[in-house]
Amino acid sequence: METQVLIVGAGPTGLVLALWLTHFGIPLRIIDKDDGPGETSRAMGVQARTLEFYQQLGIAQEVISKGINANAFRLRIKGEVKAVGILHDMGKGLSPFPFMLTFPQDDHEKLLLEHLSKFGVTVERKTELISFTQSVSSVQATLKTPSGGMETMDVPYLCGCDGARSTVRTNLKLDFHGGTYSQIFYVADAKVTGDAASGDLQLCLSEQDFCMVLPVRSSGTFRLIGIVPRDKEQQEKIVFKDVADAVIRDTLLKIEEVNWFSTYHVHHRVAKQFRVARIFLSGDAAHIHSPLGAQGMNTGIADAINLAWKIAAVTQQRAAPALLDTYEIERKAFALKLVSTTDKMFQIMTTGGTFGKYWRTKIFPFIISHLLRFEGVRRFFFKTISQIEINYRQSPLSRNVVNKMHGGDRLPWVDYGSSDNFTSLQTLDWQVHIYGAATKEFEEAVRGTGIRLNVLPANDRSDAAGLLANAVYLIRPDGYLGFVSETQDAEKLKSYLAEHQIAARK
Repeated sequence: METQVLIVGAGPTGLVLALWLTHFGIPLRIIDKDDGPGETSRAMGVQARTLEFYQQLGIAQEVISKGINANAFRLRIKGEVKAVGILHDMGKGLSPFPFMLTFPQDDHEKLLLEHLSKFGVTVERKTELISFTQSVSSVQATLKTPSGGMETMDVPYLCGCDGARSTVRTNLKLDFHGGTYSQIFYVADAKVTGDAASGDLQLCLSEQDFCMVLPVRSSGTFRLIGIVPRDKEQQEKIVFKDVADAVIRDTLLKIEEVNWFSTYHVHHRVAKQFRVARIFLSGDAAHIHSPLGAQGMNTGIADAINLAWKIAAVTQQRAAPALLDTYEIERKAFALKLVSTTDKMFQIMTTGGTFGKYWRTKIFPFIISHLLRFEGVRRFFFKTISQIEINYRQSPLSRNVVNKMHGGDRLPWVDYGSSDNFTSLQTLDWQVHIYGAATKEFEEAVRGTGIRLNVLPANDRSDAAGLLANAVYLIRPDGYLGFVSETQDAEKLKSYLAEHQIAARK
């Protein structure tokens, strides 16, 4: 079968898009202008929702084994611990992965590449997208090959996963609304000693600035992220020595060795469109924002998964072409909200002047130290940061409300002890869940549609998750609810499937 999708960019977003499309049996090519995967990276946090997606592919446990489960969050002021929050099980009962994992992006990419290679898919390195046009039926792309020659190809879909300086977005002439923060961030991998050199996530504040400290298992080092001091910003070349005093002041760490150091500007931008006919943008090509909250890489991965199952369904004629319209509707709405939220967080953490100093060293620690004592606050924090609260309630695919559970919500996790309700999601297909019992008539009607029906126990655990006994929950391939109904009305279910021309995988 001829190539159906050309993916430009082999960072986490492009690799996950390729991996999901491959699982659906969609032939693709993935290119990257660099000569190999990144050896250094800024992205570290892998959130629970990303691990849930990986569980659908059977790779979550491998990712966890290579990363570090952050057990606690510690807030330090001038090196002294002012607040502690337990993280290792703060999402207990909400997700099979009730923690935050740290796993460097470069190691993350290598793992994804290994799994792609099992399907015979390799990234075409030193291959660059030069230009493209599109017609009603395809995209015509011109590529520069490693030898310097030119190649043209026709492909039904082009996906730009090529980062903040996206060639795809630039050639589409799409506005990238937003701005750039004046502060310069630094990031380093270093061997350090001191109290802050632990397996915990550390946020170290001082009157002047802040430094985040995260463990990196693969190298036995720690990731340091912070802001370059104002008096060093104008230097032509900034090196670690220029931030060392700030790091030591904020963390009280002793720096033994620096393996890698880089600086960068932080942007907050969202593309005007995520789709132009047969061309799509995902990840940093579509949206960029402050790294506070460890959301960027996870958001790009979620973009990729949302897009992958929809392209696969339309390509394989298992859904109406209009399904692709929902990609931008669903993902852009979240991107706008995320950029706004992280922008506010960034402004709060970097505010200058007397108030900013007082906020960082007095008010913020006082608030955090008190709030982290409450389990409800920790669970709210987990729901927000983990991305399990993301919903698509305003999507054309979302229908009805049952017991406060909306179409468009993520299917809540139910742990039955020896089993759970997420295992069946590994089919990567539409399915119906009923918690309780299905009538014979409804069971026969669902069987006739080809959609899988899963009847699961209704008990105090499913009830606590908000799932109404005997109600109907039609679940999308990405684990979100589509159609929900209090009654087992087969005709309404079939009407929904017919409206979107949804068919099961063969």
